[in-house]
Amino acid sequence: MSDITQRIAQGYAFDGSALELGTVVHDGQVDPQARVRIPLGMLNRHGLIAGATGTGKTKTLQLMAEQLSAAGVAVFAPDIKSDLSGLLRAGESNDKIAQRVTDTGDSTWTPTAFPTEFFALGGVGTGTPLRATVTSFGPILLAKVLGLNDTQESALSLVFHWADTNGLALLDLADLRAVIGYLTSEEGNKQLKELGGVAKSTAGVILREISELVAQGAEDFFGEPELDTADLLRRTTDGDNPGRGIINLLELADLQNRPALFSTFLMWLLADLYEELPEVGDLDKPKLVFFLDEAHLLFDDASPAFLDAVTQTVRLVRSKGIGVFFVTQRPSDLPEAVLAQLGNRVQ
Repeated sequence: MSDITQRIAQGYAFDGSALELGTVVHDGQVDPQARVRIPLGMLNRHGLIAGATGTGKTKTLQLMAEQLSAAGVAVFAPDIKSDLSGLLRAGESNDKIAQRVTDTGDSTWTPTAFPTEFFALGGVGTGTPLRATVTSFGPILLAKVLGLNDTQESALSLVFHWADTNGLALLDLADLRAVIGYLTSEEGNKQLKELGGVAKSTAGVILREISELVAQGAEDFFGEPELDTADLLRRTTDGDNPGRGIINLLELADLQNRPALFSTFLMWLLADLYEELPEVGDLDKPKLVFFLDEAHLLFDDASPAFLDAVTQTVRLVRSKGIGVFFVTQRPSDLPEAVLAQLGNRVQ
């Protein structure tokens, strides 16, 4: 072992369970004694996986997901290119893989299948349909999807407030359009004026954006039954390997046509987990590790209110036993306030 690899090995030498990310390569030689590791107890400090296309971000995510599942930690990840669905089946060894196992000193490696469940937004795909009510989604996240400016976002928040005050649940986009239509009528406008009022031109913009979203097929994503996000924390209870964390994969069909909707829906899942789960403090290992792939989509054209909501959720959700990893090409894709909270980085 060279002086450099020895110093690296000492830097990653700690007790307790850990994710094994790989071994050090120095001067073209693999040194299996110098292993790069992340303690399981550090995963709720959140993290970043960054690199250009083809540098192994998805392989890193897959490697982490497998080990987390084996350690009894549930995983949630979007499967954007269907690269992760193979986790359900055991792979097959070959000469190249066998040589790699020898070089890295990983004598315990065997092809393994992992418990996997598939979801699809609104049932657009082959997985279990994943939906949310408009009320649960909230005005800030919905404004991000609709591409509203600050004034329009404020007006939408007023509409949600009125509906909540009057005990009206907004289940789907049709409910929201009906409420906006009523509040811009002569009768409804009188009630809304008590709260500040909404200009008809602003309401018109919001309704047009909702209609555009409906034309894109987004009606399928809003409604009931709504996902119980606590289901994402499940572990296996039977079979050959009870106690393994279930890997929950979200199919994202047609991502290129609706990137804001998909990325914001992932943020809703994370925010809902924060609202629903009890405080647990620091654990020996997280309950769930949540991967946000193509994370730059989440922050494109984001309003200050949306950025504040994301930053606060990421900061506080660790106390619920949730670790969050952002996956993107460049660290600069993330706001500084979010980047500063990511204690684990794979670049």
